[in-house]
Amino acid sequence: MAVSIAAAALALGTARAESPLQGEWVDLTHTLDETSVFWPTAKAFHHDAESFGQTEGGYFYSAYNIRTSEHGGTHLDAPIHFAEGAQTADEVPLDRLIGPAAVIDVTEASGSDRDYRFTAQDVLDWEARHGEIAPGAIVLFRTGFSKFWPDREAYMGTAERGAEAVAQLHFPGLSEAAARLLKERDVAAVGLDTPSLDYGQSKDFIAHRVLLGAQIPGFENVTNLDRLPEWGASVIALPAKIGKGSGAPLRIVALLPKEE
Repeated sequence: MAVSIAAAALALGTARAESPLQGEWVDLTHTLDETSVFWPTAKAFHHDAESFGQTEGGYFYSAYNIRTSEHGGTHLDAPIHFAEGAQTADEVPLDRLIGPAAVIDVTEASGSDRDYRFTAQDVLDWEARHGEIAPGAIVLFRTGFSKFWPDREAYMGTAERGAEAVAQLHFPGLSEAAARLLKERDVAAVGLDTPSLDYGQSKDFIAHRVLLGAQIPGFENVTNLDRLPEWGASVIALPAKIGKGSGAPLRIVALLPKEE
């Protein structure tokens, strides 16, 4: 019996040591709180205490109520956000939320032009180094704008709120050509470290329409992309499973490749 227990313990230890989930994890998520950046027309986040402190029973207890837009902080854009009849937040399949990450660095162009639109050539340049983006990959564009979080004006181009503020937004996003190329590549999802898949001055939201119309969800307001390699990391992006949701708060993390 003792030998069997020892053998089982050894096997368990080996299994843990060989787990594919071991390694360095990177949190790509901004903390969701009252300082979080939301779209100018969205209601701000509220976290209200219902109970906090010692109870009559002699133990500590805390509970809060939250009020939030689906599209604030680090969040998912479900396909139905811009495509009638498409998948809602609770319907997005897991194979679009978990996969290998292709990180495309556009910090130089975005740093000199707040209205920069990622081009198809940006994608092709990445492919020239790493090969064609495989179907099922999660493509993440790194602009470097997450360094401005949570300064609304620096991050979005304006600190104002309301419908009138939308015309004052200035931040990078995808061009139509880049979105269509990623659709052709049959990627699982597309994310970036800005407030929207489309650039701030967009009037037609064509990147949203192309990608979400193809059931390709978006991840917006991502952070820490500078800690990921261009290829080799694995991403897990799990949103709140909101029934009929057009989006949802998102916890997105990456597992870095093991060093050889």
